[in-house]
Amino acid sequence: MIDRLTAALNYDQQALGLRNERQKVLANNIANADTPGFKARDFDFGRELSRAMGPGGAGHDGLALRTTSAGHLGGHGPARAVDDLLYRVPDQPSLDGNTVNMDVERVQFADNSVRYQTALTLLNSRIQGLKSAMQPE
Repeated sequence: MIDRLTAALNYDQQALGLRNERQKVLANNIANADTPGFKARDFDFGRELSRAMGPGGAGHDGLALRTTSAGHLGGHGPARAVDDLLYRVPDQPSLDGNTVNMDVERVQFADNSVRYQTALTLLNSRIQGLKSAMQPE
C-alpha cells in the first residue's frame, strides 16, 4: 500500500524538488548580479525531470549506500538533484564579464515561483483525493 502511494506521488515529489533547486540557482544568479566575472547559470527543467523519472534516476533508487559489514543496514541516500548546470548565453555581455541579465533572471524567478506554487496546489488536491478515497463513508 505504501509503495503504491509512493509511486503515485513520486512525480510530484521530483518536480517540486527540481523547482526548488532551480529557485536556488536563479536566486544565486540574482544575488551575484554585480559580481565581476560571474556567469549566470540555469538548467533544463524538462530534461532533468525526465532524467529523474527515468531508469536509474533520482525517482527510483537515489544513491546506493555501500555497506562494509554484514550487520549494516542497506539503504539509499539522497540523489543529486541536478546533473549539469548550464551557462546562460548573455544577450548583452558586460565589460566586467558578468553575464547576469536582471530582467531575464526576474522573469525566470517569477515563472518558476508560479510553477512551483501550481505544482504544490496540484499535489495538495491529489493528496486530498487519496485521503477521501481512503475514508469510509
